[in-house]
Amino acid sequence: KVLHLSQLLSFTLDTLPYSIRALFESSIRNCDGFLVKETDAMNILDWKTKQNKVEVPFCPARVVLQDFTGIPAMVDFAAMREAVRNAGGDPLKVNPACPTDLTVDHSLQIDFSKWPETVLKNQELEFGRNRERLQFFKWSSKVFKNVSIIPPETGMAHQVNLEYLSRVVFEVKDFLYPDSVVGTDSHTTMVNGLGILGWGVGGIETEAVMLGMPVTLTLPEVVGCELTGTAGPLATPIDIVLSITKHLRQADVAGKFVEFFGSGVSQLSVADRTTIANMCPEYGAILSFFPVDNVTLKHLKHTGFDKAKLEVMEAYLKAVKLFRNGESSSREPEYSQVVQISLSSIIPYVSGPKRSQDRVAITNMKSDFQTCLNEKSGVKGFQIALEKQNDIVPVQYEGNEYKLSHGCIVIAAVISCTNNCNPSVMLAAGLLAKKAVEAGLVVKPYIRTSLSPGSGMVTHYLSSSGVLPYLSKLGFEVVGYGCSTCVGNTAPLPEAIRNAIKQGEIIACGVLSGTKNFEGRLCDCVRANYLASPPLVVAYAIAGTVKIDFETEPLGTGLNGKSIYLRDIWPTRSELHTVEEECVISSMFKELKEKMEKGNKRWNLLEAPESTLFPWDLKSTYIRCPSFFDKLVTIFHVCKDLGRTTDHISPAGSIARSSAAAKYLTSKGLTPREFNSYGARRGNDAVMTRGTFANIKLLNKFIGKPAPKTIHFPSGQTLDVFEAAELYQKEGIPVIILAGKNYGLGSSRDWAAKGPFLLGVKAVLAESYEKVHRSQLIGIGIAPLQFLPGENPSTLGLTGREQFSVLFPPELSPGMTLDIKTSTGRVFSVTALFENEMELTLYKYGGSLNFVARRF
Repeated sequence: KVLHLSQLLSFTLDTLPYSIRALFESSIRNCDGFLVKETDAMNILDWKTKQNKVEVPFCPARVVLQDFTGIPAMVDFAAMREAVRNAGGDPLKVNPACPTDLTVDHSLQIDFSKWPETVLKNQELEFGRNRERLQFFKWSSKVFKNVSIIPPETGMAHQVNLEYLSRVVFEVKDFLYPDSVVGTDSHTTMVNGLGILGWGVGGIETEAVMLGMPVTLTLPEVVGCELTGTAGPLATPIDIVLSITKHLRQADVAGKFVEFFGSGVSQLSVADRTTIANMCPEYGAILSFFPVDNVTLKHLKHTGFDKAKLEVMEAYLKAVKLFRNGESSSREPEYSQVVQISLSSIIPYVSGPKRSQDRVAITNMKSDFQTCLNEKSGVKGFQIALEKQNDIVPVQYEGNEYKLSHGCIVIAAVISCTNNCNPSVMLAAGLLAKKAVEAGLVVKPYIRTSLSPGSGMVTHYLSSSGVLPYLSKLGFEVVGYGCSTCVGNTAPLPEAIRNAIKQGEIIACGVLSGTKNFEGRLCDCVRANYLASPPLVVAYAIAGTVKIDFETEPLGTGLNGKSIYLRDIWPTRSELHTVEEECVISSMFKELKEKMEKGNKRWNLLEAPESTLFPWDLKSTYIRCPSFFDKLVTIFHVCKDLGRTTDHISPAGSIARSSAAAKYLTSKGLTPREFNSYGARRGNDAVMTRGTFANIKLLNKFIGKPAPKTIHFPSGQTLDVFEAAELYQKEGIPVIILAGKNYGLGSSRDWAAKGPFLLGVKAVLAESYEKVHRSQLIGIGIAPLQFLPGENPSTLGLTGREQFSVLFPPELSPGMTLDIKTSTGRVFSVTALFENEMELTLYKYGGSLNFVARRF
């Protein structure tokens, strides 16, 4: 029987998508009969029939926070220690149960934007402006177990998560299990490219995970994205990423898992995979999963993983069926639906000649430019008379005669910015230059060529890979680190060339790998400008014209008079992957690890207390002990005589000078210049509570116009929402929110639930809810109530001026119906949107924070 069960389980796993197998492994490993039950694991195993029908728990291996969402989480933990001590418990027991990494990356405000003082001065100001917050972070790193703080000036949360924090497989006391993560950054999905299950969640869910609780999600559909064929020789990784993103957006994958399979997957480097996964917010999927395979292991080898660790990792992942075998004979999982994308259908484009949105396939470039000459002057056309379209203007330059004609290139700039910062496309430009020089090709000397790397790191890997000298030989010299050609910062064209263009009324061209190509932007006499990938910029520079068909016409004549075509010097994907992994990735990761080990000088010198309890500064306007635990022992049962506040939520962005938060900060002696932002002050509940419902676009039906105001009853005063809520709390009147459809839709910010809770909101009554926000309300202790189908405030004749009595019976059950009675005598029924016993338990104890604090 055991053998039969083992064979049955093995067969079932073989048919499951890899991402679902990872969920299944987590459910078995964390099954405790309470937070994760045996039925949860069996539901996941029966994914094929249970998808989209059941809720399942997921216990990630770790948590990643950025500082805007990280500071309220750590402040809550500090406050929990205080509350546990006050209740007679041991505060040292209060620590995150789940390994937590917090990256200080969202604090930068740009005060200086002129190179080269930008970086140093902005960083210096940030350490001064955010000193209190940084000291609190450093205290957290000293006193809490399972907490690691990544200091400022290191990098962005999702990038550091990918490059430094990812384990792929955890090894704890000789026990192996898969790496997985939830984070408060929407780009947490980037790690899916390494075969790590992970996605972005709201702040309250993240805190719950830190406290040892699972994330709950509907067992998702999994869309299989089958990649087939071979990418065309001229298609860059950026072409591939943007094409896949477009296909997935059209396939409607919102709210689903996406998993990649097929013969084309092995052609994608880890850099390509992580870029595709990073685009999840663009096409709406929860995650985009690339199972670990040989490409992943090769990448990890170059990032510094030792051989023994990689061997253990490979053996483990194969044993638990989480390793993808790229052989065509291997069985592929079954998916909810399959989207097929042929890599061979992806072709490279350029954009121009006047607008970035006008895309032209390079196979059509020659004919499209001819069309532009014919068209009337406008967004694409130049209206050149037919008899003048073949004009040639001879010009003497540096002792040689050259011939200029329509379509001739006079500016070629390789710029590493935006999506072109991908190492592979910059390396492609360098390798193409190397092959061109070796073949004897040159760039005409009158063409203004330049190389503007986005950072010193780009120069570093171009140099370490040995291609920089070849770029220089073609005229692509490093000109500096900053915005250059696409903002018009191009050196003047040679006078002779300039005069020839103007006198002959030639439509001269510029080609650059930047972002701006408006007519005349690069130079007033260069009317046609095209945005292209870095290698194509080098190719067009060698050709000297955009009027070329790369398939049938040579770039030029090389050694021994041989015609050299673009296909002869274009680097293959295999060549790119080899150079990228062996020269770029290894040196980049080595430098990052050295930087992490060495630390940050300002951070290292920063002093912070080491006490078990945080020494709250009552004068601080950044860090304050919140009041979530003031009623630690209260279990909530009955809510009655409720008023109404409003229906807009979270504090974000700058602090308006007329807002309640501004009045508070002014009372503390701060000037408007010192207000900073709501994000920077998330560790101060007094600021954040005043910023709740403070959006100037808020439309409260009490007021009838956009304004962060409400009416206080029974006085009839029009007040800021915070001021009205403060009066209700002094009068002992709890409040509710009446809302319409999709309440909480938008960014799932923790303060969209915390703020209303601290304003005295005990329940929300809405037609429907955004799923994540509904769970956040329960997590903080607010009851999500829903009108019965077809009913809403209008159909029930509710104005919000009534008082509401809601009876919560001692024994609540998921989805039960409750009665509400108004002060006008109306009685109606609503549904209590608790989906399971765990949610009811959390609500009864006043939310997840109070629930765990009571256990401490």
